[in-house]
Amino acid sequence: MRILVEEYQYNVADVKDVLYGIDALENLEGKVSVHYVGYYYCAHRTVRDCVFILPKVLLKDVDGKELVFGKYRPEDMLHPDSNKALERVERDFLYKFAVWIYRAIIVYKNGRGNDTSIVYHTKIAQIGRGSRRLSNTYLDILLQLLQFRRDNRSFFLFIVKNIHSGCNKINWTRTISRSKAIVQDFVPIYLRPVNKKRQVNFDEELLVIYYSILHYISDTYGFPDEADCMFTLITGGRFHTYLNGYGCTRLRQIKYKYFSDKALEQWNLCYAFFDEARQVQVSTEKKEYLLVKSFYIVFEAIIDELIGDNPLPDGMQKRQDDGKIVDHLYTAKSLIEGKQSPTYYIGDSKYYKMGHSLGSESVYKQYTYAKNVIQFNINLWNNEQAPSSGIRLRDDVTEGYDIIPNFFISAKMDENFDYANDGIAQTDRRTKRHPSFQFKNRLFDRDTLLLFHYDVNFLYVLSLYARNNAVQKSAWKTKIRLRFRSEIQDWLQQDYDFYAMKARQGVNAKEYFKAHFQEVLGKTYTPYAHNGIYSLALEKSDPDHTNEALIASLRRYFIVEPCKLGDDPAPIITAAQSRDTSPIISADKDGVLMVMMENYDAKAKNFITTGKIAIGIKSTKESMEIVQHISEIGYVLFHVRKIAGQHLFAVTNSCKVITADEIESDRYPNINTSTIYISVDIDPKNELSPTLLDSTRISYTKTTRYDAQFARIGELISQP
Repeated sequence: MRILVEEYQYNVADVKDVLYGIDALENLEGKVSVHYVGYYYCAHRTVRDCVFILPKVLLKDVDGKELVFGKYRPEDMLHPDSNKALERVERDFLYKFAVWIYRAIIVYKNGRGNDTSIVYHTKIAQIGRGSRRLSNTYLDILLQLLQFRRDNRSFFLFIVKNIHSGCNKINWTRTISRSKAIVQDFVPIYLRPVNKKRQVNFDEELLVIYYSILHYISDTYGFPDEADCMFTLITGGRFHTYLNGYGCTRLRQIKYKYFSDKALEQWNLCYAFFDEARQVQVSTEKKEYLLVKSFYIVFEAIIDELIGDNPLPDGMQKRQDDGKIVDHLYTAKSLIEGKQSPTYYIGDSKYYKMGHSLGSESVYKQYTYAKNVIQFNINLWNNEQAPSSGIRLRDDVTEGYDIIPNFFISAKMDENFDYANDGIAQTDRRTKRHPSFQFKNRLFDRDTLLLFHYDVNFLYVLSLYARNNAVQKSAWKTKIRLRFRSEIQDWLQQDYDFYAMKARQGVNAKEYFKAHFQEVLGKTYTPYAHNGIYSLALEKSDPDHTNEALIASLRRYFIVEPCKLGDDPAPIITAAQSRDTSPIISADKDGVLMVMMENYDAKAKNFITTGKIAIGIKSTKESMEIVQHISEIGYVLFHVRKIAGQHLFAVTNSCKVITADEIESDRYPNINTSTIYISVDIDPKNELSPTLLDSTRISYTKTTRYDAQFARIGELISQP
């Protein structure tokens, strides 16, 4: 076996023979590089061996040099069998890694919608036809095992028929001599007939071993499994004992039982599988190959298959209107818990050598993808074509935009050559985040885009894709999407403080956002399914030094409570309302009976225990307005035409108009000079905080200074 590495610059003299018959090379000042990944047979008289071109992800920059595994020059890997420095685990890895590459290319080639023009394939080697070569590559052995089954179905059928012939034939001599009979109507009936005894059948054992191998390589590498075996297979821990040496031992024990060419050929293939160093005879043609050009396209297909949506959501196309091609796009739960609809996640896969850093062009392109997706969604809603996903990125109340997660995924090699661990992890903290914004401290702004960078174990995604197991792929897709969401939430909360907000009673949130547009733009958003709850995000660094003042201002009109991205805001807001005495308690009626009352402390003693008071009114315009809206009164505000000295109570019963003669003995009249009163019952034990209210906002004349007035809660809300 010979090894080349994709895109590495070799000296022409070093690889001239190995590249015999391969064109489409790039020559640069005596250097040559191969822009393929895959397998081919080199028929040059000095080589006559298979050549694997491995992906460049195996390369790592060390002190300005590109080294395989970060240790070996690619020139020293041309003939790995002669490289004495290679460790055993590295040899084993190279021996089997080509199988995964082969499987991935085959799956890509057979995939729907993939660009198969980059795949170049002629059928892999056959046994017993044409010229022969010696080969000990693992891929060769696996392919010959599979090919042997396809070519010898009649051979297997003949053996099975032979094995089972006469198995159910009764041995009457033994039956009569060894068992008792029941005689009925002079006819003996034997309840326990003795069948023909079977000896150990070595043909059957070889078949069991052979089919167990096929089952193993199908389960491990994803090769098609044609379920045509009628025997109990060796699987699990038992099969691993065969892999660990017992397979060769047992096959040697039964080898002398076989004489036919087919049986010996089958035995030889099984033995070669367990004894990986054994050479087998493989016939081939000079132009045998399975190559793929531009392997980054295959890597994109791998990542898209494992994390993306296909087809893309809401009718979007990979090729956008400006010619940009988005690699991966899917819809999933928004970063903000409780959001009514999902959001878009936009990804871009990067096929680099290990440790290669992102370029500014890649980052800029990803921002362009996100901007195109945002505009696509806006256009749908502007044309009254609600997307099937239900996603609406722009909020009409706050004019904020949902957070769209953007991320890069690049490949890395597991140092222990572990295929079982996905190794998904953020890159170095200094390079894992790439923010872009027009204005600081505006997370919910259309121009604020956040880009994160992940590395994934190339061996894991390669093997998962190559096995082509729908259940395994779906499980990892679900897992990785949840992980992306969770970790991006954590990263955002390192840079931002998040709050849940709900307007206080009588505050029109939409009007507030409209009146204070510049103060809250890009900082507030309406994501939640709970009506009237908004999200507030403020950058922890407080770049414009306004966070503290903004929160203080908002709290005069809203319940504002810390709420992490992953928390449900409803119970947080409810709990805040129950323990907070500052907000106005919600009431069905928003009318306020304003009562001018000097010396409040002295007068309040007359009604604070009973909660019964009669408010005198006069024949004025203000008094007639009170009577007109009497059924809408939900609060009583005692004041002295100043913000200070205000006292607010909720009305417990419906107010009514009474005369002076109708005032009960336990009801306190605030004045004694009136003939008409408003009878009011309040809850004296639950005085509400009037912090938000300003009685001076209601105008009066010199003659009506001491008269009662009617107002709405919203009219009394003080301005920041």
